[in-house]
Amino acid sequence: MDELLKNLNEEQLKPVCDTEGAVLVLAGAGSGKTRVLTSRIAYILREEKASLSEILAITFTNKAAGEMKERLQRMLGDDAGESKWICTIHSMCVKILRQFAEKAGIKPNFSIYSETERANVIKKSFQELDFDDDKLLKNAKFHIGNAKMLGLDPVQYGNRYARERGMDDIVVIYEKYDKHLKENNALDFDDLLLETLRLLKRDEETRDYLADKFKYVLVDEFQDTNSVQYQIIKLLSSKHGNLFVVGDDDQSIYGWRGAEIDNILKFDKDFPNAKIYKLERNYRSTKSILKLANCIIKNNIERRGKELWTEAGEGDSPVYYQAEEEAGEALYTARAITDAVARGKKYSDFAVLMRINALTRSYEQEFTKYGIPYKVFGGFRFFERKEIKDILAYLRIISNPYDSEAVERIINVPKRGIGGRTVQIMYEYAQSTGLTLYDAAVDCEELPLPRGTKDKIKDFADLIKGLIISAVDTPVAQLVRDVLNKTNIRSAYDDGTDDGDSKLANIDEFIASVDDFSRLNPTATLDEYLNQVTLSSDLDEMDDGDYVSLATIHAVKGLEFPTVFICGLEDGIMPSSRLSEDGRSEEEERRLMYVAITRAKEKLYLTRSKSRYLYGHRDLTRPSRFIAELAPVLGAAAYERPNFGYSSSMRKYGGSSYGGGTAQSSGKALYSAYDEYEESTPQIGSFKGFFSGAKKTENAANGKGKYSVGMRVRHPKFGVGMVVALKNDGNIINVAFDGQGIKELSASLAPLTIL
Repeated sequence: MDELLKNLNEEQLKPVCDTEGAVLVLAGAGSGKTRVLTSRIAYILREEKASLSEILAITFTNKAAGEMKERLQRMLGDDAGESKWICTIHSMCVKILRQFAEKAGIKPNFSIYSETERANVIKKSFQELDFDDDKLLKNAKFHIGNAKMLGLDPVQYGNRYARERGMDDIVVIYEKYDKHLKENNALDFDDLLLETLRLLKRDEETRDYLADKFKYVLVDEFQDTNSVQYQIIKLLSSKHGNLFVVGDDDQSIYGWRGAEIDNILKFDKDFPNAKIYKLERNYRSTKSILKLANCIIKNNIERRGKELWTEAGEGDSPVYYQAEEEAGEALYTARAITDAVARGKKYSDFAVLMRINALTRSYEQEFTKYGIPYKVFGGFRFFERKEIKDILAYLRIISNPYDSEAVERIINVPKRGIGGRTVQIMYEYAQSTGLTLYDAAVDCEELPLPRGTKDKIKDFADLIKGLIISAVDTPVAQLVRDVLNKTNIRSAYDDGTDDGDSKLANIDEFIASVDDFSRLNPTATLDEYLNQVTLSSDLDEMDDGDYVSLATIHAVKGLEFPTVFICGLEDGIMPSSRLSEDGRSEEEERRLMYVAITRAKEKLYLTRSKSRYLYGHRDLTRPSRFIAELAPVLGAAAYERPNFGYSSSMRKYGGSSYGGGTAQSSGKALYSAYDEYEESTPQIGSFKGFFSGAKKTENAANGKGKYSVGMRVRHPKFGVGMVVALKNDGNIINVAFDGQGIKELSASLAPLTIL
């Protein structure tokens, strides 16, 4: 076999070489789908069936697109060339809309609004219509997003959902919102798709040009496409008919944002001559992990059916652990990680995955106590932080002065003495004259405002005008530094507090990210940089640092880790409490569990808490129904009946105090419980005795007997403190930290320096 194809197995080789017509590849987790996609592109190029500019490859994230380009470069060297058409579908739509802006009826320098900007403009529209019902505002945000995912304008959506409460008002808000977007020369994420679809449907010349240009269309993560995306894909592949889609119906987990699993389940109905291949050999996980994955997913009905297998060894058995409450669950994880790191593992080998981001709190607390570095993903992303969005707003105005939302955001950042009433007067002037908010700033002499206020607005307008002019021939990295210096935006956060210092550090990190972008894209324009930032995802923010990843399962799809902890395995959390009666949502939750399991390469832990403090109160919990489904593989402990009263150990270690206390207060009994760990907690196979064995080793080295009451110590996070109490024969110590209060710590784990 030739060099290009030698690394493919028999399952992979067939779809790579089957280049013509419609092809569906059902690719199981860890089955090498990226290798198949890249090899297929390389094969098409080598066989001279098309040039790289004639191949459209749609990926799920920018990171995946970058990885595909890098692999292609390694395979083909200089022959690989540069392709802007290996990209995410949103990036593809941006390229099409900027290239054919006039035909799409938009200006080519349009802004792209994230969820934050969209919410701001919807709220503004809501207020301008004199509505004041918060529930209506919340419903409007949902319905506008839903309408755009379905590809419906306000009137169409209103007609389809006429029976929904408040729909007439929602339609009016939707219309007002769309009007503001047009005034701001802005599109939101859904508009990028929707306007591209409308362009392709409406303009035959553009559709024919693009459909003829792309001789081969390849789509990754096909199971996550929605209706609008699928229509775009079909139109772009309509001329040559060479549509190659790769996906896994067992990993379709984005139904809540419009993904249609039917796209992959019924692909051969849309393309009756489609060829279907399955990739079932897994290159990621051990046999024991795959047994668990196959065990859970077989309970779904809506699937094409496949079973993962591997030639790898059996590996360690998955571990199921039940803690009394969430601090204990997190401590269990902290101890397991610390012990593994002491044996040579890296922190980056570990990921703690959860259904909802709210569960990170106890892990952040425990990891901070014991000096375990971590990063949280799936929550408030870097580019969504206020200080970063403020800087991006300046850049958006420079790129697109029509963007009134961006002007309003930073006209008083840092503070210039331009208040809300002044901005309202500026808006009124802009609307009466058909101008933008930036135009109103330029025309400030026409505004009915005091002289001092006009001067402040003029200074702002002159600042923006100068930046717009200098941006014409200033590289992106230098332009960002000019914005920071000329706006003096750092002063808005330099308040001497820890929060302020954190924001300043984020600004420095932002500059570093711009430098990285500029280094890889030396000729990139400001618009191209803003595209890259606005269309980034959680996966794109992950780097190679040595830290434990705390992440929602949705945030790590496509990634893998040597060791994975899946936590919070309780009904109401995993699966979610919001299950529909038709069973579809439970099947999606089960697919989410399958995705979480298949992130693990070598070792897998499943954990839960018998009681959990969440949403302001503590409740007893039921084990996840998925644990019962996995019981044949997990073993005896997974067959435990749900506990609807206090367990003996809960009564012993605090009883009713678990009813409403915080994790910190209720955690005092926790460490006593761990000393009797093997007596009170069901054990599974290889993990039995972990705490007793590991703890004895640690105690001998640096735990028990090391500390005494009155001793001064230093913690890297909490600072200097004094040991005020010893518990459990010296295994647990209480330390009063200056300005931080008393912290209860494990003597064997806490990163303390004796002073």
